[in-house]
Amino acid sequence: MADAARLIEIEVVYALPRTQTVVTLKVPAGTTVREAIALSGIVARHPEIDWNAVAVGIYGKRTSIAVPLNDHGRVEIYRPLTADPDQARRKRARQALKAKR
Repeated sequence: MADAARLIEIEVVYALPRTQTVVTLKVPAGTTVREAIALSGIVARHPEIDWNAVAVGIYGKRTSIAVPLNDHGRVEIYRPLTADPDQARRKRARQALKAKR
């Protein structure tokens, strides 16, 4: 963590289908995504997360856990997909077509 005298405000977010955990923190400038997740306490609140294979992003763009954060950054912890998005779209289209008939 560089420039420890200056604090920045960030959010760390983990969303489930029906709930979300949002933790707002003030951390030293230069704090990385990994450090922010550790400081947020989300690891202890959500033991179901596979931290060896977790995907993370900042405002919807995937990133590395080693990236330093900027002021007002939003770290997002992504869950693995449960369905193929293309297959899900095709299924919805078939169902909409059947509903029209």
